[in-house]
Amino acid sequence: MFKQVMEMYELLDKATANGNEVEVFLRSRGAEDVIVQTVSGEKGSTDFIKIFIKGSEGKNVGGDAPTLGITGRLGGLGARPEVIGFVSDGDGALAALSAALKLIDMQKNGDVLKGDVVITTHICPDAPTREHFPVRFMGSAVDIETMNNIEVTEDMDAILSIDTTKGNKVINTRGFAISSTVKEGYILKISDDLTEIMMRTTGRLPYIFPLSQQDITPYGNGLYHLNSILQPAVAAKVPVVGVAITTEVPVAGCATGATHLMDIEMTARFAIEVAKDFGEKKCKFYDEEEYKLIHKLYGDMKRFQTRGVQ
Repeated sequence: MFKQVMEMYELLDKATANGNEVEVFLRSRGAEDVIVQTVSGEKGSTDFIKIFIKGSEGKNVGGDAPTLGITGRLGGLGARPEVIGFVSDGDGALAALSAALKLIDMQKNGDVLKGDVVITTHICPDAPTREHFPVRFMGSAVDIETMNNIEVTEDMDAILSIDTTKGNKVINTRGFAISSTVKEGYILKISDDLTEIMMRTTGRLPYIFPLSQQDITPYGNGLYHLNSILQPAVAAKVPVVGVAITTEVPVAGCATGATHLMDIEMTARFAIEVAKDFGEKKCKFYDEEEYKLIHKLYGDMKRFQTRGVQ
């Protein structure tokens, strides 16, 4: 699906990138359900976009196939006027929108997934930056709570959260890595089904990145976070897995010239393969029976979805 990645990159890699243009492009390729919403914050505005792709046996047509959510997490596609060009932080949006375009093209060519797929992200070519160790992070025009309220929807039965995760010293590989499953405050074991899909799409052993308890708590509570990749888990009742686009060395989120299109293609292709298997009930994000048991033994952990005791 390298063609779709290149097409979407051309749309997003400019100072005038916006949600309306992306919507027009997706509809021209056959998309039927695209919603764009401009939201303003203290540091500017951004265009949220939601693409709904109907499955042959999805809930939208009265079926029982589960719905996969794919969200591209980012602060912004660019940090203009501080830097010129597409920044590393935009890779999550690029991967998610490329996956949407490929799914639209697949439907047009007669390949319809069983389950519905919901893709959400936002488009902002001039987001602010902020200090972070070991490299500078991208900020955002709007706060995380606003992002979660728009990008995490009730119809999602599981979520892949795709995010550039290069500004650290704990993931040391080029390509992408996945996290443990997070559900309602619990960090659960790795999904065997997701690692199998990862191996078949990459042709190599899976890379799993470490999560701390701090990473699954909301931004703004004073705790350290690897980045925002697991912030959807703060707002979701369903299982969430982070899909981190990675590098061997720390790279700033506001760095330009740092987007590797082959890595984006591989990440987006992984998301599509998960959507195929999840809709066919061949892929589980977590063991439901074990989750019931751990909940019985140790109780509710939803407090980690809050800011805690203030």
